[in-house]
Order: sequence, then structure tokens, then C-alpha cells
Amino acid sequence: MYQLIKAITGVLLLTGCVGYDFQDIEKDPSYALPLSQTAASKVGALAAPQIDAHPGQSAFYFQHDGVDALASRILMAERAEQSIDAQYYLFSPDDTSRALIGAMLAAADRGVRVRLLLDDIFTKGYDTWMLALDSHPNFEVRLFNPFLRRQSRWVDGLVGFKRINRRMHNKSFTVDNKFTIIGGRNVGSEYFAANEDMNFGDLDVAAFGPVVQDVSSMFDQYWNNDLAVPVSEIAKPLDDPAAALGQVRTRISQALAKLTTSQYGDALSANMQGLFDVTADELIWADYELVFDQPELGRTDAQAKGADTIVYKLAESVNNAQNELIIVSPYFVPTKTLLARIRDLRDKEVKVTILTNSLASTNHHVVHSGYYPSRKKLLKMGVEIWEQKPDARILGTEQSDRQDSVSGLHTKAFLVDRQELYLGSFNFDPRSVNINTELGVIIKSAEAGTIMGDRADILLPKLAYQVILTEQGDVAWIDNSGDKPVIYTKDPQTSWSTRFKVGLMRLLPVNGQL
Repeated sequence: MYQLIKAITGVLLLTGCVGYDFQDIEKDPSYALPLSQTAASKVGALAAPQIDAHPGQSAFYFQHDGVDALASRILMAERAEQSIDAQYYLFSPDDTSRALIGAMLAAADRGVRVRLLLDDIFTKGYDTWMLALDSHPNFEVRLFNPFLRRQSRWVDGLVGFKRINRRMHNKSFTVDNKFTIIGGRNVGSEYFAANEDMNFGDLDVAAFGPVVQDVSSMFDQYWNNDLAVPVSEIAKPLDDPAAALGQVRTRISQALAKLTTSQYGDALSANMQGLFDVTADELIWADYELVFDQPELGRTDAQAKGADTIVYKLAESVNNAQNELIIVSPYFVPTKTLLARIRDLRDKEVKVTILTNSLASTNHHVVHSGYYPSRKKLLKMGVEIWEQKPDARILGTEQSDRQDSVSGLHTKAFLVDRQELYLGSFNFDPRSVNINTELGVIIKSAEAGTIMGDRADILLPKLAYQVILTEQGDVAWIDNSGDKPVIYTKDPQTSWSTRFKVGLMRLLPVNGQL
């Protein structure tokens, strides 16, 4: 027994000594292709005539529909001529993801340079397919802040929790340095209205113009950072990379065969065709500011403490509210600083509206346990709170015959005075503030603000419960979607056991991790 304990202790100490400074790992730096090289790109030609007419501005096209969101990514990958840069927190191994990987791999086959940067938190068991893709001469895969022990990740988590806890939450998809998609969506069926059990209401924005080069510059900072490690440097080498890549192609073919014979596949094809019909007047040209955390935030040393973060830019925008602030955050766990900021806004008679998940629609009960103690505080300030219903209509599910799935909110946005719209990956919770890296864009446009504000006015009473305080000071929920309001005194559409479990979770000392 003593020898066993000694051996385990030795392994833990050895692993702990490995550290997380990946500077010694060999990798070649690479950068977004210059505009002079991508000038003839067909993707860039889609908006080129208008870019000169809107100097300094970029064109934005909002993607509410999940099927449309996948269709646009696949279509742009199919039209890519020189480069694809994709950066994601989560890339699920399902048919929708394989369809997108298939389009990216086909692009690599025709000579397009593909760079795929994934956060490593959800890649357990993926090493073979990542190595297979990486074996392609035009396809490179890197992992952000990776686990060093691929088969015993718990050891890394145990001895290096502070490092492992810091994750890259950014989401971007950029083609030919001419077109980009950023927003809240990860890659997986639940984000593209294709999941049988649960689907997320989410929002991306597709963009042309100088914002694309800003996204590419951000991507390069992450791609060339020490924390972005080539998968080939940390995963066990494949015995036969060609055979493994062949198996990946087979799985892609199988996924495409399933999709093409399904109602979802029909909807996907129709949406891809519909993207060709998007007209110039559907684009919103606006000033903007791309905001993101520097990749050094993924470290735990002095470099992290000195890194620029997204928080200051977002706080500046929120503090500028004079009349109205609308916050949409699926995982809403307000810090003391945020509560104080909201109180200051309310003292200035700024109307504050918050939309988040209800207990019945959230996919993270522990996050809800960190949120619900703040409800009374916010309501007493005069904040208007709405919680999404689990049966809210998710755009795209009617096309894919997934209307009966549980609905969850995943959009991360806020709107200031219907003049500035933030859209991206940032949640109003401690994890987004202090732990994860995040990305987003502030669109400075009264046109975009009015569209989104009017949309909220119409949809909130239909898709969400309004949370109120009763005369007795208790929390209650009003459903205004029917002919008459219906009032609930407990979290609607939840069981006693679920409410009890969430109550117990409040006792856990994890609020700073939520």
C-alpha cells in the first residue's frame, strides 16, 4: 500500500511540475491572408461594391434561425477559395458538426488553408479525428489550454485546476478574410435546431467589411499564442493517419447521407439556396467595435493579470445607458459590481429589462442556483425580469420538425438605448467576467437597435414568463401568452424535486465559478 501511495504521489507531483508554459512546443506561426491576396475572392465580392460606399463601417446580417446558421457556415466553407479560420468552445460529434467539418475538409482538398482552434474542455475522445484532420496538408488543428494527460484528464484537473479552469469561450468562423460569423452559437445539433431533446434560441451575426479583418487579427492572436497547442504535439500519434482520415471521410459521408434523406436536410438545402437571395437592403451598415479578451487571460500568472479584457468595454457601454438597458443572458449570475451598476442605472430612472432562462428551460441547474437569489434584489430595484419558457418557439425547429423539443435560451446580448447592440459569447456571470475568454461586437446603429428592441417588445410576452413580486414580497411568474394572464407561485413547469435540488445547490461554494 505504501508503494502504491508513493507511486500515485510521484505521478501527481510530476504532473504538477509539468506546468502550463507551452513555449517549448514547436509550431509554425501563421496569419490571416492579406487583403491584397484575397481581393479576388468570390466571398468578398458579395459585398465589395458597397464596402467602398460605407468607409469604416461593416455590414451585419442577423441569424436568428438555427437552420440558417448552419447553412451559412456550410455555404461559406463551400465558397471559400483561400482560407477558413474557425474558433469554437464546443464542437460536438454529431451529424450537423460532421456536415460542417465535411465542407471544411472539402475546402482543404481543393487547396484552401483551414485552421481550426478548439478549446480543449470538451474534446475528450476526439484525439483520433482531430489528428486525422491535422494530417491533411491543408488542415491544421490546435487546442487552447490543453490537457496534457489525454487519457487521465482528472489528474490535470486535480493538480492544475487553476489553469484547467480557464477556457476559451470565443466563437468565430471566418472565410477568405472577407466574411465572418460571430455570436453565441457553438457547433452542435442543439444550436442548429436539429436536436430531438433540446434546442437553443441563439443569435449570430454574419458580417462583411473591416470587422472581418479585426476578427482575423483576434484569431491570429489566439492561434499564435503559447496556449494554442498543435494537437499533434500532445496527442498519441496515429499508426496510420491516412486510414484514420479515410474513416473521418466515411463518417462524414454517412452523416450527409442521413441529412439529405431527412426533413432537416431539406430545410438545410432550402436555407442555403435562400442565402443567395439576401438583398443589399437586408444588410445593416454600421460603425462597430470588436471586443475580446486577450488570450493571455487563459494563463494564471502575471501575463493574465496584465491582459486586456472585454469587461471594461462592455461596462463602458452599459454605463452610457440614459433611457433603457435590455440584457439577454442565458446564464445570469450577477456579481456585486453588476448589481451596484444596475442600481445606479435605476437611480437615474433607466429602464432595465433582463431576459434569462427559467428553471424549466435551463440546461445548467447549478447556474440557476446562483441566479435566483438575486431575483428579489433586482425586482425591488424596479428591474423587469423575464424567464424563457421551455416550450418557447425556437426559429428553425418548425422546418426540422423539432417543435416538441425543450427550448433553452443561449443568446448573449445587450441593447443600450436602442442605439448600441452587443452580441457575442459573454454571459453576465462570474465565469465570463473573471475566468473564460470571450468575444463579441458592439454594433453602433439605431437601425439595428430599433429592430432588436421592437423584436423584444413583441416576443417577450409570448416566449417568456414575467417575474414579479407579490404584495407579500414573494416571487411569482405571469404567463401573458394566452387570452388571460396566468400566475404561478412556483417556478413554472418544474417538479418539487428539481426545485429542492437547486435549493441545495445554493449551499455549494461555487458562485465564483458559475
